[in-house]
Amino acid sequence: MFEKLVDIIVNYVEVNKEDIKPESRFMEDLGFTSFDFMSMLGEVEDELEVEIEQEEAANIRTVQEAVEYLEKLTA
Repeated sequence: MFEKLVDIIVNYVEVNKEDIKPESRFMEDLGFTSFDFMSMLGEVEDELEVEIEQEEAANIRTVQEAVEYLEKLTA
């Protein structure tokens, strides 16, 4: 799941795959804007065929938190 998410992340921000770590924060470390983040979540929903709750999305700060949430949705 981490690798899949990293592949999607690099489509939205100028960052090298190897620089994306589980503890990387979307806004502070990777340079996401709110719009970038919501757009990326839309692509994640399409790719994984899941529905991300807006309230849950608001609590996701790091790549690892996103991975854990997505793993729950796809389990």
